[in-house]
Amino acid sequence: MSGDHLHNDSQIEADFRLNDSHKHKDKHKDREHRHKEHKKDKDKDREKSKHSNSEHKDSEKKHKEKEKTKHKDGSSEKHKDKHKDRDKEKRKEEKIRASGDAKIKKEKENGFSSPPRIKDEPEDDGYFASPKEDIKPLKRPRDEDDADYKPKKIKTEDIKKEKKRKPEEEEDGKLKKPKNKDKDKKVPEPDNKKKKPKKEEEQKWKWWEEERYPEGIKWKFLEHKGPVFAPPYEPLPESVKFYYDGKVMKLSPKAEEVATFFAKMLDHEYTTKEIFRKNFFKDWRKEMTNEEKNTITSLSKCDFTHMNQYFKAQSEARKQMSKEEKLKIKEENEKLLKEYGFCIMDNHRERIANFKIEPPGLFLGRGNHPKTGMLKRRIMPEDIIINCSKDAKVPSPPPGHKWKEVRHDNKVTWLVSWTQNIQGSIKYIMLNPSSRIKGEKDWQKYETARRLKKCVDKIRNQYREDWKSKEMKVRQRAVALYFIDKLALRAGNEKEEGETADTVGCCSLRVEHINLHPELDGQEHVVEFDFPGKDSIRYYNKVPVERRVFKNLQLFMENKQPEDDLFDRLNTGILNKHLQDLMEGLTAKVFRTYNASITLQQQLKELTAPDENIPAKILSYNRANRAVAILCNHQRAPPKTFEKSMMNLQSKIDAKKDQLADARRNLKSAKADAKVMKDAKTKKYVPDNVPSPGCLREKCVVSL
Repeated sequence: MSGDHLHNDSQIEADFRLNDSHKHKDKHKDREHRHKEHKKDKDKDREKSKHSNSEHKDSEKKHKEKEKTKHKDGSSEKHKDKHKDRDKEKRKEEKIRASGDAKIKKEKENGFSSPPRIKDEPEDDGYFASPKEDIKPLKRPRDEDDADYKPKKIKTEDIKKEKKRKPEEEEDGKLKKPKNKDKDKKVPEPDNKKKKPKKEEEQKWKWWEEERYPEGIKWKFLEHKGPVFAPPYEPLPESVKFYYDGKVMKLSPKAEEVATFFAKMLDHEYTTKEIFRKNFFKDWRKEMTNEEKNTITSLSKCDFTHMNQYFKAQSEARKQMSKEEKLKIKEENEKLLKEYGFCIMDNHRERIANFKIEPPGLFLGRGNHPKTGMLKRRIMPEDIIINCSKDAKVPSPPPGHKWKEVRHDNKVTWLVSWTQNIQGSIKYIMLNPSSRIKGEKDWQKYETARRLKKCVDKIRNQYREDWKSKEMKVRQRAVALYFIDKLALRAGNEKEEGETADTVGCCSLRVEHINLHPELDGQEHVVEFDFPGKDSIRYYNKVPVERRVFKNLQLFMENKQPEDDLFDRLNTGILNKHLQDLMEGLTAKVFRTYNASITLQQQLKELTAPDENIPAKILSYNRANRAVAILCNHQRAPPKTFEKSMMNLQSKIDAKKDQLADARRNLKSAKADAKVMKDAKTKKYVPDNVPSPGCLREKCVVSL
C-alpha cells in the first residue's frame, strides 16, 4: 500500500476507537438514543430483506447513511470530553472530517460504501479488488455480524501491522519517497521487474510430459545462427625469429602458422615421438613455398626455441591480466554465447553444446595413433553443411563465402556438419546434454536397460546352455556374451590397420591378450586379461571363471598364434544380431549400461543408512560410484605431476602420524601426573573418554 493509503487507514481506525469508547460509556444520553435508532433501523432492514432484494438494498443504503452521520457526530463529542483546549479540538475535528470525507470518496470509487469495509480489504496485496467481483461478499458478512462486531480487535491488529510496515518503508529507499503527488505511481513495480527474469529462467521445457513425435522425427522447427569460425592467423612480430641450421629464416605466412603449432608443443612428449615428427614434417612441407622446400630438408635442423619462448610469455601475460581485462573478455564471450550458443527448436530455446569450430592445429589422437602429428586444416564456410527447417531463416555465411550445402532433414539431431581431413570422419555441432533430444536418447537407453532386467535371467540361462553347443560359432558367441555380462567389456569393433590406434574389445580379443591359470592365488580357473581398451587405456584384470568357460577358452586357443583372434568366428555384427533376437533393441552396450546401473543401486543400498548426515551420504555415493568405475574400467592416464602429488600427500600423512605420536606421549605423561598429583586441577586436563588409536588414525586419514 502507498503511504497516503496507510495515513487514511490510521485516521479511520482512530474514529473506530472513538466510537468504541462512546458505546461503552453511559454518561451521554444521545448515544443511547442513537443506538436504539440504529437497532430499530437494522431490524427494519432485516425484515425488508426477507420480502425482496430491492427493498433490502434501499434499507441498507439508509442504514449506512445514518451510520456515517452518527460516526462523524460521535467522534466530535468524544474529542470534547477528552481535551480541554477547544481550539485544538476544533482543528483535530476538521482534520478528521477532511480525511474521512476523502476516504469515503476514495472508497466509493473503489466500490466500497462505508468505512467499516476496511476489515475485508486485502492487506498483503497493494491494490483493491474490482467492485463487480468483490462488493457482494464484502457487504453480506458485515450486515450479518454487525451486533458482534468488535472494533478493538481489528484496531490492535491493524496498528501492529502498520508499525511493522513503517520501519520496512524507512529501510527501503524506493518505498520511502512516495507522497500524495505520486499516488498513481506503483511502488512495487521495480521489484516485479527484477523477479520476472528469474521466473523466466526457472521455466524449463518439461518435454517428458508432452506427446512424443512419430518414430524417426526429431523436430518440427529448427533455427540457429550457424557456427563460429576460428579467428584468422596473426603473423608473429618481427622480433620473434625462426632458425634453420643456425641461421635466421623468414617463413611465408602459411608455413609460419604451421610452424607455430609445433613450437607451442615443444615441451610436450608428443614432439619426441618419431611418428609424430615424421607426420608433421610431411604435412608442413605441403604448406611451404618452393624456395622453403629446397632449403628446409630436415626437421632436426629447425630451431623453434625463440617461438616457444614467445608463446610462453604470451601465456604468462594472460595469467597476469587485470580484473578489468578479464571481465572484458568474459563479457565478449557471453555476448558470443547469447548470439550463437542457442537455437530455437519447436518454439523452445535450447542450448548448443559446441558452436565454435575447432581451430587448425596438429592431430594428436589417442594412444599410439598412426596419424598423430598430421595437420588439421582450417575449416572454411565452403566445408560446412547447415541443417535447419524450411520455414526458418538460414544463417548467413561470412562475407565473401557461401555454405557447402543447406539441408532440411528433421530425422537427424545435428545443426552443422563438416568432414575432417585426417581420418575422413564427419564432425557435428550438436545440442547440449540438457536438451530434449539428448534427454530422450538417455531416457531410451535406461528404459531399454530396465526391460533387460526383466529377461536377463532367461538370457543368462540361454548362453550357459550354449557353452555345450556342438557348433563352434555358438560356443564362441556364448563365451563372449558371458564376458560382456560379467565384466562389462565393450563389444569391440573391427578397424582398418594403419587408420586407428590398436585398441580392442571383447569380440576383437587376440590370443596374446589373455593368459589361462588353472590355479592362481588360491583360486581355480583364473583368466588374466591384459589389453589396450578404448582411448588406449590398459585393461588388466584377473578373474576366476566357471570351469566350462575355462575349458572352452583352452579349446579356442588351440593351434593359434599370439596375434590370431581369440573369437575367430565372431564379430560385433553377429553378436548384436543374436541379441536382437533375444530382446528388441538389445545390444552389447545395453548389458554394460544395465550392469553399471545395477551395481550402483546395490552399492548404495549396502553403504548408505537413512539416519546418516549429508557428508556421510556423499562419501557413500562416491564409494558406490568408484565401484562402478572399477567395473567399467573408467580411468585416465596418470598426469605428469602424479608422482610429485603422491609424494606431497605422503609427507602430509607422515606429519600427521608424528603429531599423533606426540599427542599420545603427552597424554601418557599427563595421566601419570594426574595419578601422582591426585588433585581436581590436574584431572581437568586429562579427558575421561579418550578415542582409541585406530579411531584417531581414521580421523587423520579422513582429514587428509
